[in-house]
Amino acid sequence: MSDWDFDLLGDRIPEGFGRRGRPPHVPSDENRQKVILLAAFDKNEEQIAAALSITPPTLRKHYFRELKFRLESRQRLEGKLLLALVQQVEAGNVSAIDKLWKRLDRHDLALPAKRPVPAKAKKLGKKEQSIIDAREGASDSGWGPLIH
Repeated sequence: MSDWDFDLLGDRIPEGFGRRGRPPHVPSDENRQKVILLAAFDKNEEQIAAALSITPPTLRKHYFRELKFRLESRQRLEGKLLLALVQQVEAGNVSAIDKLWKRLDRHDLALPAKRPVPAKAKKLGKKEQSIIDAREGASDSGWGPLIH
């Protein structure tokens, strides 16, 4: 028997398979990519572990680096996809150009609209405010024309 045989799903079968105890999990680059991809799609640890046919503690033990950067994984994946899209645009792929334009338009719509900030009114002092209040108060009553 060679160092590694593969089962029907393409996973490695370690030596000693079928003997007592569960064989140890061996992390691979392919499984690391799966963890990053599933984390990018906001899957929880139980779902990721189920996809790899391991338990959540085993997932945390072997893939803690990938899980630590869960928030970054979405940006990494999006960056790779955009890079591939730009490479297709540079190659002259018309549908890639269209998709890139749509992507840019969607990004522009997601940005908050820049609204002009209204200038704040100058804050009046006590005396100025009392003069204005006196004039407004006098104009509301019937005495307004007599006072002015």
